[in-house]
Amino acid sequence: MGILGKIFGSGEKEPKEEKEALPWKQITSMEQLSKINEASATKPQVIFKHSTRCGISRMVIRNFESSFDIDEGKIDLYYLDLLSYRDISSEIASRFQVFHESPQLIIVKNGATVHHSSHSMITPQVIHEFI
Repeated sequence: MGILGKIFGSGEKEPKEEKEALPWKQITSMEQLSKINEASATKPQVIFKHSTRCGISRMVIRNFESSFDIDEGKIDLYYLDLLSYRDISSEIASRFQVFHESPQLIIVKNGATVHHSSHSMITPQVIHEFI
């Protein structure tokens, strides 16, 4: 490529590597919380509480998804739109004994909360400790 091509670009773009979407399971009912608790006996259950109107929450989930590196089947990933399901969000705080925050990541293992974090502390790397 010549100097003008380097400065102005040649029009050819490198193909962007597409990342596969994460296997989020949306939480829409209270009954799912009991199933999450039961399933935590066999593998970690991860709940991401997300405020869909919050720019910070949007940035956190985007960063989480782009750096996600956990093999399929190692965990179950749950997503809660806390603005649409405020009652479920409150029940999660009560049942899993965490103070409500948004965005928030909660890891449940053997029926107990083993980790919870918020904002910039939410990363997939912390999940590795509990697999």
